[in-house]
Amino acid sequence: MKNPIFVVIFIIAVFIVGGILYIYNPEPEEYVNPNDKSKEEPIACIADAKLCPDGTYVGRVLPDCEFAPCPTYENKVLPPDAIFEDGTFLE
Repeated sequence: MKNPIFVVIFIIAVFIVGGILYIYNPEPEEYVNPNDKSKEEPIACIADAKLCPDGTYVGRVLPDCEFAPCPTYENKVLPPDAIFEDGTFLE
């Protein structure tokens, strides 16, 4: 660059035009991020569990914090050593 004065004048002109547009903008629009979830109320469910008839437990699920349905094993036959004392089983 042989004449840096043109670069300086250009930068000053950009700042002046930007300042004028900022001052004389009568109704600036506020940007709203559509993915911003910070203004929504957080949802939290109580951390309790429901004992199902087969001995397993299910917790609450969002959005209504209702208990999840109990698992059904109508056509599945498990060997006796596959079920543990706490109600869990091998698959």
